Amino acid sequence: MKNVTVIGAGTMGNGIAHLFAMHNFTVTLVDLSETSLEKAMATITKNLDRMVAKEKIDTAAKMATLNNITTHTSLENSGIEQADLVVEAATENPDIKLRIFTTLDKLCKPEAILASNTSSISITKIATATQRPEQVIGMHFFNPVPIMKLVEVVRGYATNDTTTNSIVELTKKLNKTPVEVNDYPGFISNRILMPMINESVYALFEGVAGVQEIDTVMKLGMAHPMGPLLLADFIGLDVCLFILRVLHDGLGNPKYAPCPLLVNMVTAGKLGCKSGEGFYKYNKDSKDVVVADAFTK
Repeated sequence: MKNVTVIGAGTMGNGIAHLFAMHNFTVTLVDLSETSLEKAMATITKNLDRMVAKEKIDTAAKMATLNNITTHTSLENSGIEQADLVVEAATENPDIKLRIFTTLDKLCKPEAILASNTSSISITKIATATQRPEQVIGMHFFNPVPIMKLVEVVRGYATNDTTTNSIVELTKKLNKTPVEVNDYPGFISNRILMPMINESVYALFEGVAGVQEIDTVMKLGMAHPMGPLLLADFIGLDVCLFILRVLHDGLGNPKYAPCPLLVNMVTAGKLGCKSGEGFYKYNKDSKDVVVADAFTK
């Protein structure tokens, strides 16, 4: 594999493009919005500058990485027929992903592998939009992509060994650690993480402890780098709710039912970092966070 197309220029998409380009792949980054593409390239440049400042790469490596990326607002005109691998990193919406994969199946060469960065949507379902389900696979990267070592490699029901082995080896070439999992709701990461976050919200909802107390117990007692409520804010409370509903619907177990407090917060538009407030409040001009007014005593 040499030519990689990444679909979606958001946080995950630009990180995936950065990663492949830094490892000397030819990368095409596609998004419907020219503004999103410009923002993505500015983010990649900023992150590369930070790496140069920390002496992790030199200026030549930075320029080579940027030169490895081209941007397009249309799949049809992006040269996607040359892609050996496509990594879809569009919004976490099943209908959107199915439409994208239907289009990819028509435009990509027969031997191309089609991957999704989805964190919860069934790879098996996504593969039904194509005539090549054996070549559809999950590559679930973690944010920030250039730094986080893990990639969940998710086998759909029809994904064959050749595709899986190719993606496992490719992941290693990216200096990441691949973990192969089967396609069931939440895979491994979110099947374990989201119930923990949900239980933390329940503990807050039931008055067992406050926001900072819950997060401090998990940081100092369980050696987590950040508490579950702060992590939920960083993930996005709407994303957490969506994944919990996938788990609840897919597994039919009431233990995955989202806490009413989480549902209410999302309904009210309190989505965490992205909206400026969740369990904590966020100021664009400061890295300091404080507990949201709704949860102060």
